[in-house]
Amino acid sequence: MVLLLKAKLLDYVDRLPTVLLNGDVASSLGVIEGSRVKCEYGGISRTFFVAISSSIPKNRVGLDRKSAKALNVAAGRPVKVSYCPPPDSVGYIKKKIQGHALGRDEIMAITRDVVDGVLSDAEICGFMLSQHLRGMSMEEIEYLTNSIVETGSKIEFDRPVYDKHSIGGVPGNKVSLVIVPIVAAAGLLIPKTSSRAITSPSGTADTMSVLANVEFTPSEFKSIASKVGGSIAWGGKLGLAPADDIFIRRCEHPLGIDPISQMIASVMAKKVAVGANYLVLDIPTGRGSKVEKTEDARALASSFMEIGRRVGIHVVCGITYGSQPVGHAVGPALEAREALQCLEGKGPISLREKSTALAGVLLEMSGVATSGNGQSVAKRILDSGQALKKMKEIIEAQGGDPRIRSQDIAVGSHVVSLPSPCDGYISEVDNNAINEVAKAAGAPTDKGAGVLLHGKRGYVVKKGDPILDIYAEHASKLSDAYSIAQRSKPITVEGMLLHLIPDTI
Repeated sequence: MVLLLKAKLLDYVDRLPTVLLNGDVASSLGVIEGSRVKCEYGGISRTFFVAISSSIPKNRVGLDRKSAKALNVAAGRPVKVSYCPPPDSVGYIKKKIQGHALGRDEIMAITRDVVDGVLSDAEICGFMLSQHLRGMSMEEIEYLTNSIVETGSKIEFDRPVYDKHSIGGVPGNKVSLVIVPIVAAAGLLIPKTSSRAITSPSGTADTMSVLANVEFTPSEFKSIASKVGGSIAWGGKLGLAPADDIFIRRCEHPLGIDPISQMIASVMAKKVAVGANYLVLDIPTGRGSKVEKTEDARALASSFMEIGRRVGIHVVCGITYGSQPVGHAVGPALEAREALQCLEGKGPISLREKSTALAGVLLEMSGVATSGNGQSVAKRILDSGQALKKMKEIIEAQGGDPRIRSQDIAVGSHVVSLPSPCDGYISEVDNNAINEVAKAAGAPTDKGAGVLLHGKRGYVVKKGDPILDIYAEHASKLSDAYSIAQRSKPITVEGMLLHLIPDTI
């Protein structure tokens, strides 16, 4: 059945391509809320999702500004509306949910429809959950990686490309802001694309955005990286892997899930798209990280290396300590300040050690350093001030102020400290609780919000000493974060007396 309905233009923009229909009209077309209809006008045909509204007259089809523009239709003009069956990709998603393997063309169809806006949030989440619950074979992950690459743009450089990536999951992991300038200062090309936070208080792009612009077109990004040898940019703006950003925004972030197969395909697709030849992959391991057991980390590393082999990237994985934050700062501005402190020759040892270790792997892969000598070379570059000089070049090339110093970075003006409840030592730092407190304080949306740890596991403290500071840009958020910190106890201090038996005297 085809109905001829007059266009009613609505002054709003829906996130999905949607039209509004009267309930009776929808019933006559055999569609319900969330079904699809085909709309045709002036030789243009588009597919839209259906929303039911009693405010829409029976002879009208409601179109938001984006939908009306897609059809190039004016108010009152006749639009042909008919039922549209789900695309084949929906059947492929159901097939995966049932536990069956998908072929190259089936995965490509799903990915293409995600990018084209043909699939609903529920259908995309179905695909993500099918991976989370059913897993994927190496062949399927390879197909998914290539499909993500092929539905986006690519950047090609005229010399070998080196890259570093972390699977995330550890608060305060700002090491890319130290690694990139070290590697670039060694004369290598490292065009780093990074994500914004998914489940953490700050992604690398969030942290870098405190210092400089991170949103560029592909040509701008290529020009910057080629000119100074390195760059740190938000991958979402580049259009290199648009399907992945949609997966993150519409499913992974809301549900807080990150299926292993999707994680591998996501990382490797972005590296293929930026032309990476060599990759060091950081896999944090330990309590409170994404991968808590070393044997699981080794298995994940093996999968990454296998997909790397299939797509032409030499991958070396570093299994790193992930049971507590890297450094002491968590949150965009706090982490940017700490990264600059490290480049200035200050800052926490853990940040310096992890950054130079991973940078050293890339230096060894390139031949700049001999086997086993990479970290020493990375430390010399850092200690000489060459890395700081290179970071200032990167900041300037990305539109920031190259004169910025760590002490110039503004953080949240509302601050509260958590005191140690007793004399003793810090026995536990809870990554999940740290994340929860920092996000409640406003991170990463509020760049100045976050958490600063005064000590980590093994530190000796006195009763009343501050063990953690919470920063916020708004007093109300600080209050919420403080309440969460009191309840969740992100830092545990143990005294010498552990238990008293009986517990009353």
